[in-house]
Amino acid sequence: MHSTSVHDGDAMVDHFELSAHAIDELELGMAPAPLVGLSMEIPAGARIEQHQHRRGQLMFSSSGVMVIDTCGGSWVVPPQRAVWVPHDVPHTFHPATNISLRNLLIQPDITVPLPATCTFVRVKPLMRELVLRVVEDASTFRSPDHHRRAVELLFDELDVCEAAPLLLPLPRDPRIRRICIALRENPADPRTLEDWADIACASGRTLTRLFLKETGVSFAHWRRQARLMAAMVRLGTGDSVTSTALDVGYESASAFIDMFRRTVGQTPGQYFN
Repeated sequence: MHSTSVHDGDAMVDHFELSAHAIDELELGMAPAPLVGLSMEIPAGARIEQHQHRRGQLMFSSSGVMVIDTCGGSWVVPPQRAVWVPHDVPHTFHPATNISLRNLLIQPDITVPLPATCTFVRVKPLMRELVLRVVEDASTFRSPDHHRRAVELLFDELDVCEAAPLLLPLPRDPRIRRICIALRENPADPRTLEDWADIACASGRTLTRLFLKETGVSFAHWRRQARLMAAMVRLGTGDSVTSTALDVGYESASAFIDMFRRTVGQTPGQYFN
């Protein structure tokens, strides 16, 4: 195992970028070990280009919340979870807060069975400590066997979660793309498609048809997913359910909890515990 650290937490957000080329160069410089640890401090709002790795990647933030876009969906990732991204899968991520990123990059020919598709992984206390330990340089272990046992236990503790990503596709048509961008910035916006008609220069009926054609879902469903994503980011940073519910456009906490349970299969408390 090899460990690489990149510390840029003091950089100005406007100047913090990770290009696909820089990420590729970073990976090329890694040791040819089966498992490589990567540690990065990344500020909120940093720009990361879409990229892919020759290795599978377990993406975990020991503090802070990030949104990973890959496999046709968006994964809101608090410290209680990680996301497994198989090798050669294009992805990017957006730090919703300052994050302490701890990645494990794993060679695809490793004998340990790993998921073939993107998936959530539960990060329980032992799993968290193992990731933090294995990301450290191998020289910090007492012996090669000590390191090997830690890696083996980490793989034993991998707990794949059934939760699906949020599907929030951005349409190409500029009329409804404008609406979607506005709702991502302000998910509490209560306007209906009829209200948007003058701004989008199209009738409500046309906008309804375009939403189904371009995103595969209705306007109401898309907005509900946008509100859920914004809520997950806030809940992941420790905001209360009540304040989150009101700020993303729900009239009461109970209505929000009901929507969350119907969509995710768990209450917010269960999901983030």
